[in-house]
Amino acid sequence: MQTKILAFSGSIRTGSYSTRLLGAAVRELSEMECEVTRISLEDYPLPLYDGNLELEKGIPDNATKLARMFHEHDGFLIAGPEYNGSLSPLLKNTLDWVSRVSSDKSGSVSPYSSKVAAICSSSPGAVGGMRMLGHLRDVLLSVGVLVVSEQISVGAAASAFDDLDKLTNERQAKFLAATCKSLVTKATHLKRR
Repeated sequence: MQTKILAFSGSIRTGSYSTRLLGAAVRELSEMECEVTRISLEDYPLPLYDGNLELEKGIPDNATKLARMFHEHDGFLIAGPEYNGSLSPLLKNTLDWVSRVSSDKSGSVSPYSSKVAAICSSSPGAVGGMRMLGHLRDVLLSVGVLVVSEQISVGAAASAFDDLDKLTNERQAKFLAATCKSLVTKATHLKRR
């Protein structure tokens, strides 16, 4: 059975550079020995996480759907923008809600256990969202996800892609390829253990 990778962006803005970077990563992953599922968080709206809301109304259906999807995949490719030096509220809220799911109608769900992630960022600025990557890595590690050391941040993102959303900078394209390869290799290895 092939290694399964779930790919998503922490931005749902039209024309998002992170979503364009995700497209480039998905294209890279599609050439490797894995099965890729690409989703948009726009299709899984969630309220702002609030412990009182969870207590009163339970876990939202979309959080359970996402947790099931996370559970069924071996690894994640997450592309995100940098908001004030950190994760987008959309991405953080999604990760928080998914962490609250431990079961669904089919039984036990482990959305983060024994999972591997690769992370990437983009920004119109020169640094490419690099500060966000450290925060995202910390969040993922705190819920038990192994994050590969390879990562990519794409600066000057407005001019970083061609018409097909491929990276135009050869060095950045090589970083993206290495990040994707590391993700698939480690997720496959962890799956076989």
